[in-house]
Amino acid sequence: MHVLHVVGARPNFMKATPVLRALGRTGTRQTLVHTGQHYDANMSEVFFRQLEMPEPDINLGVGSGNYAQRTAQIMARFEPVVLEQRRTLCWFMGM
Repeated sequence: MHVLHVVGARPNFMKATPVLRALGRTGTRQTLVHTGQHYDANMSEVFFRQLEMPEPDINLGVGSGNYAQRTAQIMARFEPVVLEQRRTLCWFMGM
């Protein structure tokens, strides 16, 4: 099984951390994707350090912009990631 985690906002970091840890104990293959919408150390890096999350495998580097611009960039940059890894992914949509 291969699980692709996508995080981008602070609540995502906190929700993903226990899932990453639990699946890590089972040996499940995981890929961590950071949207890059929070690129400032106080908005992103601090959570990775404090929560002891692994460094993202992929950073989409979306940056700032209005909501529509960021959403469009995330979708455009995320699609190639999914296409590249689609054969090994376990599909689950969660909030």
